[in-house]
Amino acid sequence: MTQSNSAACHAKAPVWEQHCCLPLDPDADVDALWRYAEAGASFVSVNAGYAPHGIADTIRVLSGFRRQLLARPDRYLLARTAGDVRAAKATGRLAVAFDLEDTRPLDERIELVQTYYDLGVRTMVLTYNHRNAAGSGCHDESDGGLTRFGSEVVAEMNRVGMTVDAAHCSYRTSMDLFAASTAPVVLSHTAARAVHDHERNVWDDQMLACAATGGVVGINGVGMFLGANDASTETLVRHIDHAVELVGWEHVGLGLDYCFAEDDLNAELAANPELFPPSYSRWERLEFVEPERLPAIAAALLDRGHAPGAVAGILGGNFLRVAEKVWQ
Repeated sequence: MTQSNSAACHAKAPVWEQHCCLPLDPDADVDALWRYAEAGASFVSVNAGYAPHGIADTIRVLSGFRRQLLARPDRYLLARTAGDVRAAKATGRLAVAFDLEDTRPLDERIELVQTYYDLGVRTMVLTYNHRNAAGSGCHDESDGGLTRFGSEVVAEMNRVGMTVDAAHCSYRTSMDLFAASTAPVVLSHTAARAVHDHERNVWDDQMLACAATGGVVGINGVGMFLGANDASTETLVRHIDHAVELVGWEHVGLGLDYCFAEDDLNAELAANPELFPPSYSRWERLEFVEPERLPAIAAALLDRGHAPGAVAGILGGNFLRVAEKVWQ
């Protein structure tokens, strides 16, 4: 595949990043996200809270991020609908929505699903690594599956149009989610356990069950999940290839999980050791696939024989299809 053909394919695709992380500080500079736009992306989902955060922390972060984004309409468009993502691409802007990793920010109040949706949260992970009121996490020794509260959350997410996310969930909880949701479910940022055996990754039958809902498996770009802290393009594409061979290109995407502030990540690991196994601190510096690598990923996929239409789907078309079906 020539460089010009690769560039054309990348430019045409609605490039979609399903999960990235700014420092969880309402005053964090959100303009760091523009790196995605410069790399050809049309949409990013930005984490606004996870397991340690309650309502107050999450609302503060959402409010701070929203204020900054709304102040730059020349660059950013807060995405309420899939049409907003298309409009952002057509006008050279970056569409932004938010995601939550864990249901703790709900404080076990179902009505907050609607509140967060109204504030721009379009995806929520049910559990983050360990058990909460909704279910079990991928690092729990005992897997209790989805709880009654978790089932109620799924039903409410389906009602309001928020995408159900099984990343970070335990095996049984994820399979329960796939069965319980009446809308497509995603694995926003994960990797293939058949390629690299890490507890945060998912087995083939989890990928198949996700695809059966009409959902998408987002491959992340975190080195310790892709391999031995290996965030090379080649290793990332190996996970993509496995997923495509298993579930078809129509159900594979990107959720690179890029962390914009390494110091902030290290602080989170140190402040919340109960959330992370010792393996997370094994590496002096975690390697990530950075936003600037998006064109290289497109080129690598084309070079490996993936058709241009399939590459466009993996780069973002597939997640956009889910948004069109789920978001209200």
